[in-house]
Amino acid sequence: MAQLEKSKNYWIGSTRPDGRPHVMPVWGVWLDGAVCFGTDRTSRKARNLQAKPAATVNLESGDEAVIIEGMAREIVDAKEIAAIDAAYVKKYKMKLTDAPGIPYIVAIEPRIVFAWHERNFPESATRWRLPKK
Repeated sequence: MAQLEKSKNYWIGSTRPDGRPHVMPVWGVWLDGAVCFGTDRTSRKARNLQAKPAATVNLESGDEAVIIEGMAREIVDAKEIAAIDAAYVKKYKMKLTDAPGIPYIVAIEPRIVFAWHERNFPESATRWRLPKK
């Protein structure tokens, strides 16, 4: 999961109310087995995830691919938010909670993970199914 920890940008896929996909990059952190990020509560991705929490997370590289399918949950616990803020400061030199807008802080917990290295695909292709928490 080192790639999840060091990645700067995470591509979040969600579903619009009419069923069309919506994909946007965000800054985030890998913390306690989830990709954690924030967005404005009124953003399209926030509204999508509130209505339909099924989501995908992709890293930037197609050569060193990591793709997560999981469920989004809103983070409201002050201790969890403080831990995410601390991880953001370490990684991005800013607190997530200092971002503008009305915060919607999210953790996407993996249910299925796909990963591979392009240089030796398909031999390196791997799939994990993780139990629900």
